[in-house]
Amino acid sequence: MANLLVDMRDQQFTLYEMLDIEGLSKYPKYAEYSKDLYDAVMNEAEKFAVNDIMPTNEIGDKEECTFSDGKVTVPKAFHDVFKKYVEGGWITVADDPEVGGQGFPAVIGICSGEIFSAANFAFNMYPGLTHGAAKLVEIYGNEEQKRKYMDRMYAGEWGGTMCLTEPGAGSDVGALRTIAKPIGDGKFKISGTKIFISAGDHDLTPNIIHPVLARIEGAPAGTKGISIFVVPKYRVNDDGSLGDFNDIHTGNIEHKMGIKGNSTCTLNFGDNDDCIGELLGEEGKGMRVMFNMMNEARLGVGIQGLAHSSAAYMHAVNYARERLQGSDLANFRNPEAPRVSIINHPDVRRMLLWMKAHVEGLRALMYWVAYCLDVSEGTENEEEKERHHGFVELLTPICKSWGSDMGFRVCENAVQVYGGYGYTSEYPVDQFMRDCKIASIYEGTNGIQALDLVARKLGQNKGANFVNFIMEITKTIEQNKANGVLKNAFAELEKAKNTLAEIGGFFAQCGKEGKFLVPVGNAMPFLELMSNVTLGWLLLWQASIASIKLEAIKKEKGVTDDDWVGMAALYKDSKDASYYQGKVAAAKYYAAYVLPHVEATARAIKTEDMSIMEIAESAFADV
Repeated sequence: MANLLVDMRDQQFTLYEMLDIEGLSKYPKYAEYSKDLYDAVMNEAEKFAVNDIMPTNEIGDKEECTFSDGKVTVPKAFHDVFKKYVEGGWITVADDPEVGGQGFPAVIGICSGEIFSAANFAFNMYPGLTHGAAKLVEIYGNEEQKRKYMDRMYAGEWGGTMCLTEPGAGSDVGALRTIAKPIGDGKFKISGTKIFISAGDHDLTPNIIHPVLARIEGAPAGTKGISIFVVPKYRVNDDGSLGDFNDIHTGNIEHKMGIKGNSTCTLNFGDNDDCIGELLGEEGKGMRVMFNMMNEARLGVGIQGLAHSSAAYMHAVNYARERLQGSDLANFRNPEAPRVSIINHPDVRRMLLWMKAHVEGLRALMYWVAYCLDVSEGTENEEEKERHHGFVELLTPICKSWGSDMGFRVCENAVQVYGGYGYTSEYPVDQFMRDCKIASIYEGTNGIQALDLVARKLGQNKGANFVNFIMEITKTIEQNKANGVLKNAFAELEKAKNTLAEIGGFFAQCGKEGKFLVPVGNAMPFLELMSNVTLGWLLLWQASIASIKLEAIKKEKGVTDDDWVGMAALYKDSKDASYYQGKVAAAKYYAAYVLPHVEATARAIKTEDMSIMEIAESAFADV
C-alpha cells in the first residue's frame, strides 16, 4: 500500500541533513544509538502505519464509538491494531529503559507519532493519553503508585486519560467543583463530574487510570487549592490484580464532527460515594503536576495538526497528478488540445506550494523543538541545557496553536484542490479536515496559547529565552549572506526577524506603562506574527542546505540554470535534485508571500487600537 501519509524523504532530510541527529550520540544518554537504528524504527513505523493503522481510519469514522448500558465500545478494528501497537513497544519508544522504554531520542518518538497520527489520529489518542498519564506517575508518583499504575500503563495493559474539564470549568480550571474528602493513608473519596474526557472509557483495556484534578475539602478557591489524584476505573489489589469497581460511571459519549473513533466521555465520579483516589504529588500542587502532561499533550496536538496536514497534502498532490481537467494554459483557446492533469494549472500549483511550505515548515518546527528537548536532557553543560530547554518552553504554545491552525488550513486547501469531490465522503480529505478542527480547541484553546506566549513565555527567564531565539535566527541569516540563490528571501527574513524583536520590546514597554490590554488584546496577532517568522526561519535554514546540495548535483551532471532542457531532465531523473529544488522553491515562496504579513500585523499592533474592548456588548448583534 502506498504511503500517502508522510513524506519520508522530508523526514530524513529534517532529521539528518538539517538537525544532524546523529550528533546526539556525543551525549552519554544517546551514545548507543545510530542512524541505522533510527532508520530501522522509522521503516517499521511506516510499514505499521500504512498496512495496519491507516485502514482503520475510515472504519473508525463510519462505525464510531458506541455507548450502551453504561459501557463504551470502540470500533472492532481498533482491537487488533492496539494489540500490535503495544507489542511493538510504540508507547514507550522514547522513554527511559529503566521504566521499560526503548530510550530513543524524543525526536524519533515525534517522527513515529507523526506517521501514526496521520494514519488514524482518533486511534492514536488511546495510547498517547495512556503515555501521558503514565509519565505523570513516573515523575510524581511514589514507588507503590509506580508499581501499581505506571508499569501497567507503559506496558499498554491499562489505559490512561487526563481529567480536567467540568461543565462549569473549561479554560477556567480554577472554578472546578470536584471534591476530594480525606479518608486516611493518602487516600480520598472523589466526587464530581468531568466532561469531554478523551478516551474516558473504552474496551481496549480492562482498566483505565484517570489523573483527576479536584479540590480537597477546605482547600482555598482558585488554582492554588487544586490537587491531583490517581483514580482507577477498577481498584488494584496488592498483588496487582483488579479489585472492586471504583464507582466511576460513564454518563454519555459525545457525537462529534471528527475523531469519531475516539470516545469523548462524561465521567461521573462517586455517584455512590465509593470512588477512591490517591493523592499524586503534594496537596495544592495539582496544576503544576498536570502541566507536565498538558505540555506533552500540547506538543502532541501540534503533531496532530502536522499529521493531518501532511496526509491531506500528500493526498492532494496525488489527486492533482491524476485528475485530468482542462488544457495547458498555452493552449487554452484550442478546444482540441489534450486534457492535462490539474497540477499543471497555476492556481492549483499555488495552493499546493502554500501547503508544501506550511507542512514542511511545521515538520521542521516540531522536530527542532523535540531535538532541543533531547539536547536539554542529554547535555551536562548547564548553559546548553538551559538554552535548549528555554526554546522548548518558548515555542510550545506555537507548536500547539500554529500546528493546529495551519494544519486545518492545509486540510481546507486540500478539499479545495479536490474540488467538488473534496466535499464528498468519497475521498478522505473531508475526514482529515473534520478530525483536525478539534486541535485548535482542546488542550487549551489557541487563544489561551497566545495569552500564555505573551503573558508568560516572552518574559520567562528574564526574557533570555526570547532573546536567544532571536539570536538563533540572526545566526542563520549571517551564515547565508553570500547565498545568491536565497539573497532576497533572507533579506525578507531579516526584516521580519527585526520586526518580531521590535514588537517584543513594544509589549514590554506597554507593560511598564500599564497598557496591559495592548499585548493581551493582540496576543493572537502576535502569535501569528511570531509563528510566521519561525516557519520562515526554519524553511530558509532548510533551503540554505538544499541549495548547496542542488548546486553540487548540477555541477556533477554538467547542467546549468540556463539549460532548460537539461534542468528538466535532471529534475525528472534525479529524486534528490527535484527534492532540493522543491525545498528552495517553498522557502522562496514563503518569503515572498507570507513573510510580508509580518510587517502588516506589526503595524496594526502598534496602533494600540482597542476597538475589541470599546464595542458595546449589545452592539455585536441583537440576539
